[in-house]
Amino acid sequence: MPEPPKKDETANGQPEESVAPDSNGAPPPPVIALEISPPPEEANSLKKLSIELPNDSVPVTSMGRKDSVWSLGESQPPEELEKPIENPPAEKPAENPPTSTLLSERPVSGTVSVGGDITFVAKVEAKDLLRKPTIKWFKGKWMDLASKTGKHLQLKEIFDRNTKVYTFEMHIIKAKENYAGNYRCEVSLKDKFDSCSFDLEVKAGGSQSFDIRSAFKRSTDGQEDAGELDFSALLKHRDHKQQDDAPEVDVWEILKNARPDQYEKIAFMYGITDLRGLLRRMKKIPKVEKKSEAFAKKLDPAYQVDKGGKIRLAVDLTDPTVDLKWYKNGVEIRPSPKYIFEHKGTERILVINNCALNDDAAYSVAAGEEKCSTELFVKELPVKITKGLEAVTTTVNERIELMCEVTEDGAPVKWMKNGVEIPTGVRSRYRVKCEGNKHYLVIDDASLEDTGTYSIMASGGSSEAHVQVDLKPLKIHQDLTDTKVLLGKPLKLQCEISPGNVPGRWYRNGQLIQETDRIKISHKNRVHELSIEVSSLHDSGDYTFVPEGYSHSLSAKVNVIDPPKVHLEGLNFVDNTVTVVAGNKMRLEIPISGEPAPKVVWMKGDRVIVEAGNRVRAETYVDQTSLTIDITERDDSGNYKLVLQNEAGEASASIKLKVVDIPDSPEAPLVPVVGGDWCSMTWEPPKYDGGSPILGYYIERKKKQSSRWMRINFDLIKETTYEPKKMIEGVPYEVRIFAVNAIGVSKPSEPSKAFTPLAVTSEPTMLVVDDVTDTTVTVKWRPPETIGAAGLDGYLVEYCLEGSEDWVPANTELIDKTRYTITGLKPDSKVFIRVKAVNAAGASAPRTTQHAILVKEVIEPPKIRVPRHLKQTYTRRVGETLNLVVPFMGKPRPKVTWLKDGQPIDPAAVSIRNTDCDSMIFIRKAERSHSGKYQMKVQVESHEDTADMDIQIIDLPGPPQMVNIDDVWGENVSLSWTAPRDNGNAAITGYTIQKADKKTMEWYTCLEHYHRMTIAITELVVGNEYYFRVFSENMCGLSESATQTRKSALILKEDMKLKIFEFNDHDFNEAPKFTQPLINTFGIAGYNTTLNCSVRAHPKPKVIWMKNKMIIGEDPRYRMFSNQGVCTLEIRKPSPYDGGMYTCRASNDLGEAQVECKLEVKGGFTFYELMQRGVPLHLIDKYMTETKVVEEDK
Repeated sequence: MPEPPKKDETANGQPEESVAPDSNGAPPPPVIALEISPPPEEANSLKKLSIELPNDSVPVTSMGRKDSVWSLGESQPPEELEKPIENPPAEKPAENPPTSTLLSERPVSGTVSVGGDITFVAKVEAKDLLRKPTIKWFKGKWMDLASKTGKHLQLKEIFDRNTKVYTFEMHIIKAKENYAGNYRCEVSLKDKFDSCSFDLEVKAGGSQSFDIRSAFKRSTDGQEDAGELDFSALLKHRDHKQQDDAPEVDVWEILKNARPDQYEKIAFMYGITDLRGLLRRMKKIPKVEKKSEAFAKKLDPAYQVDKGGKIRLAVDLTDPTVDLKWYKNGVEIRPSPKYIFEHKGTERILVINNCALNDDAAYSVAAGEEKCSTELFVKELPVKITKGLEAVTTTVNERIELMCEVTEDGAPVKWMKNGVEIPTGVRSRYRVKCEGNKHYLVIDDASLEDTGTYSIMASGGSSEAHVQVDLKPLKIHQDLTDTKVLLGKPLKLQCEISPGNVPGRWYRNGQLIQETDRIKISHKNRVHELSIEVSSLHDSGDYTFVPEGYSHSLSAKVNVIDPPKVHLEGLNFVDNTVTVVAGNKMRLEIPISGEPAPKVVWMKGDRVIVEAGNRVRAETYVDQTSLTIDITERDDSGNYKLVLQNEAGEASASIKLKVVDIPDSPEAPLVPVVGGDWCSMTWEPPKYDGGSPILGYYIERKKKQSSRWMRINFDLIKETTYEPKKMIEGVPYEVRIFAVNAIGVSKPSEPSKAFTPLAVTSEPTMLVVDDVTDTTVTVKWRPPETIGAAGLDGYLVEYCLEGSEDWVPANTELIDKTRYTITGLKPDSKVFIRVKAVNAAGASAPRTTQHAILVKEVIEPPKIRVPRHLKQTYTRRVGETLNLVVPFMGKPRPKVTWLKDGQPIDPAAVSIRNTDCDSMIFIRKAERSHSGKYQMKVQVESHEDTADMDIQIIDLPGPPQMVNIDDVWGENVSLSWTAPRDNGNAAITGYTIQKADKKTMEWYTCLEHYHRMTIAITELVVGNEYYFRVFSENMCGLSESATQTRKSALILKEDMKLKIFEFNDHDFNEAPKFTQPLINTFGIAGYNTTLNCSVRAHPKPKVIWMKNKMIIGEDPRYRMFSNQGVCTLEIRKPSPYDGGMYTCRASNDLGEAQVECKLEVKGGFTFYELMQRGVPLHLIDKYMTETKVVEEDK
């Protein structure tokens, strides 16, 4: 509902501005500036309207409120607070303002003097509120004071927990004239809203003349208002003001005629220090508008029209031919039935028909380049109630209709119940309708909750009426009746009352009954029914039905009876059999039921067990009966019968009692079979199992000489046979048995007869066929892995023809050797052979050949297996012993022949010995004549194989043939010689040169292992005469003799003259050039990797290393070396991420060159290590995949 206009408030909510008097004391003509904010869709256009009002003698306070913009904060910019604005004529509030729904106490208008304090109080009751309401304080219509708090304005909130009242206070401190105006307080909470307007009037003293230069000086007292107009200075020095002899100067006129950039200079010239206050005063001086050239008469500053009325906006033009356009909020208006343009001479009229609220806007008219504007205010008349609501009294389930009439058709109204707005949504039980000027509130199905005060609120008034909803009288058509029902049968209670739509509640023994899966509660028309599908004993009791809203109730008694029963199913007895250990106390508790309580009788056979018995007695309680036997005996076993009787019936049950004990001891066990560390024993079960099945047996053993028994098994043995193991071979043992049932362990049996474990050996190993002929087969084997304490007496060899199961001993006596030849076999027959190891315990398990052996000699092609050292030239010195063994294969025994250089070997020079599997060449003392190509030939019938071997017998070389002195100069001698005639059957590896002085003939070595046959001997002594000799050298050593120069070389003392040769300096400058490039390298993660290359350049180049085109700086993981042109990059402990393209760049003044290579770092890290290093998962996955591919390629 739109809010009615507030008193002394403009259309845009901005207060008007008060104007200070000028220097002569008369107030200047006031200027009212209306600043109208357009609707949201036209928010870009802002219209201003200036109205010049005639100056009269009416005081400013009588012309209306002084509500210029209020500067409440210390940091508020004055430019935003000094906009001159004034409201149009205020409207009177509505005659019947809407009733407040939140404010219990409203702020009251007040008056305060300039510099005084005033407080406004608003209170809200919080009894029915779920949370704290929100309050806002406004000045005018839009200025929110929450952001203006400071030294002049304070907002305070107080909550009284006892009275549940919120108190909101607004304190104005040291009020000023421009604080006057209209204020508004708004309170909201969810869908509730309330507001209140109030006025503040600030009384000011009479106007007086003052000196502008003294008025605009800043206060030097350092008070709060320093920097604003300080009129207190005038009051203090009013009586003591000294007359200045200087001529009077009108500063206002000077400032009016000066440019704005000269204001500061003029203020400084005339001693005005408060330049900011001066500028604010100059803004308040009215401006003289220029006379319009296009309009002879402009639009009025503002127009007002009632809603639905008609308005005429007229202007008078000086030139009727000028193009004229009308605008509404900046949008051009087109002719229509609503907007009509009229022309009367030079007058242009805009007629607006049937004005609505959206016509409240800024209108302007443009004539050529000129434009004038106005503001149209559409006044909405209050909606009054012509016919109020009427009180209604009715009963539940009836229809309620409230109606009122208002002055306007379709006017918005608000329906309230008990001061709370009624929801009228789709799911609401309230329906609201409007027919012309009539408004209806309809409740189709009334209930007790609909009782209350209903009101309707319009903008011009309200009306209320009370609605009373009562219950209809209760009438009982069918009452509840007492019922008796068997346990487990259905139970149904039913009554019939009217009115039929009255709900009710069911109670049992005063407790409310809730509907469940077992209990069903139904209400159909006038019938109310309670049904229980399966009744129980807890359903017995007094039932009551209470109609809702009535004090009358209906009651009945229900009795549930139950025949006696014996509940054995919860005892978990198999076949109703109770087992007890003999000698223990037995107490058997059986649950029973029955209503009333049944009589209980216990019987064993025909004997009745009485409750007063000594050892055996029976006891009965409300819900159970028990049979007690203090000390059970075997005779207590048997069938017991339980009989229950009551008036509803009889029940009985049979229970079997079984008394169990430990079993008797078994008889002494038998030991039929004895092994090396084990034996096989058997026994019979005990004659009496104690009434409980035998669960198993425990076995103990001991050495015969010992008295300590040791248990063999810790898990029960189910069978009556067992094989104890881990006994000491050769030691006699005894064993005994314990029987075990569910009750316990029996006494031990008698010990068995003593037995001594003895073990045969394990089977022989590695049985293979060594040789086969037409009548014999030779086999060999190895001894058994385990022989045991009984030792090994020998072996037994047996054979069996294929297809037969008869094993024939091959040796009648035991043999000690592990090789045996079976003779007397038929040719072309197939036999199986097995071998047994025999000792004192008997024969071991046999070792048998896997396949049948054909008794026939098999031809095996010969094959020579040349030793590795004979596959290359075999070298020996003269005089050494030569012994060569060459193995070969073949059957039957191959024929071996030797050749030397294609000729048979002389047996006198070389000894040859042949066996079945190898051939040996023996030379006691090797000579050079034994050197040559040896060929070995192995032949089996038509099959043969050959092998070549090179044998070289070497000796010391001979001396060089001739040594000559070619030249002697200075201290140098040039020698040359020829190779020796005999090189010792080996290549010459070098020469040794010696010199000797002719005087002493002592030989000194000049050079060893020299390869050339010319040499220059230097640093000889001048004046001496020298002889020279040369030794030859091969892999055997130096020659036994040396060849000496025939002539001597004399070193003469001659004058030495230096002959200077002219040489041209070589230009060594060269641009960098890599003589050895980088090569692609694979590195191992965690191990240092180096990259090497060599560069040649002069002057010395500057070397830079790069990785992936990025220069490697002072990274401690890299070390760079450069030595004699060799450039090295060392990567310390690389990781897979150090891989990439590495580049070495060398540059000097003549140019540059670079080489690059690819480094791949593999391995080194596991998935867990990479995760610890913080490597992202996608990089780990990529690394692991590449590693796997590389490993597969390898």
